[in-house]
Amino acid sequence: MTQHALHGLRLAAVDIDGVLLNDTFSPVIHRLAVRYGVAYTPELERAVFSRPRTAAAEVFAAAAGTGESPQEMIGAYFAERERYLRTHPVRVLDGALALLRRLSALGLRLVCYGGLDKSHFDRHLGPWASYFSGPGYVCTDAFRPGIEEITRDVFGLDFGQVLFIDDVASVAERARELDVAFIGHPSSFAHGFQRQLMREAGVAYLADSLDDIDETMLRAVAADAAAGTLWQDAGPVRAAGTVHA
Repeated sequence: MTQHALHGLRLAAVDIDGVLLNDTFSPVIHRLAVRYGVAYTPELERAVFSRPRTAAAEVFAAAAGTGESPQEMIGAYFAERERYLRTHPVRVLDGALALLRRLSALGLRLVCYGGLDKSHFDRHLGPWASYFSGPGYVCTDAFRPGIEEITRDVFGLDFGQVLFIDDVASVAERARELDVAFIGHPSSFAHGFQRQLMREAGVAYLADSLDDIDETMLRAVAADAAAGTLWQDAGPVRAAGTVHA
C-alpha cells in the first residue's frame, strides 16, 4: 500500500470499550439505573455516555434523587461494574486485531482512547501496544469526547486528517460538528439506544461487526470525507435533554 492510501486521512483513533473491547459500560449503567429506579432512556444514554465522569455522575445522581454526591455515585458505578465483571469479564472483540492490521496497512497511524486510565489499556491491549502511535492510549475523561484534543493537541493534525471509530452517538455528533470522518460501531446491548441515536445523528457508516469495517468501507469513508459529503444529509445536532427518574 502507499503510505497515504486513504486520501487525506493520516490517523485512526479507535475507542477502547465497545470497539476493541466488549461493551461493559452500557450494561453496568442499565443495572445501576434499575437499582436506583431511574428510567433507562435514550436521553439517559445521551446524558452520561462519553461524558466526563463527574458530569455524568451529576446527571445520574439528579435523576436518582437520592441525594448522593457525584463522587458517591461514581463509587456506586465502579462497585456495580466490579459485580458485573465477575460474570461478564472484559475481552477483546472478535476482529479487533485484524482491524488494527487493516488500518495500518492502509497507511494510517493508530491511537486508542477511552474514559478509563491507561492501566485499562495496558491490561487488556498491552500485547498489541506496538500497533499504536504517539502515547498509544489517551485517557479522555477530562475532555470527552476528545476529538479536538486527540487531533490537534496530541497529534498536531487537522480535522480532515483523522478518522474516529466509536460506539457512542455523542462522539458522532461532535465529529459531525467538526466535519471529522466517523464510523459507528454501536453496541448490541439489548436495552441500548446507540444505533438509533447514531442514525438520528446522521452517521452514514455503521458496522455491526469489526469485520464490516473492511477496506471497501474505509475507502468509501475516506472518499466521502475528502469530498466533504460525509455529513451532508445530517440534521442539526440536538442538545442533550433533561433526564428524569
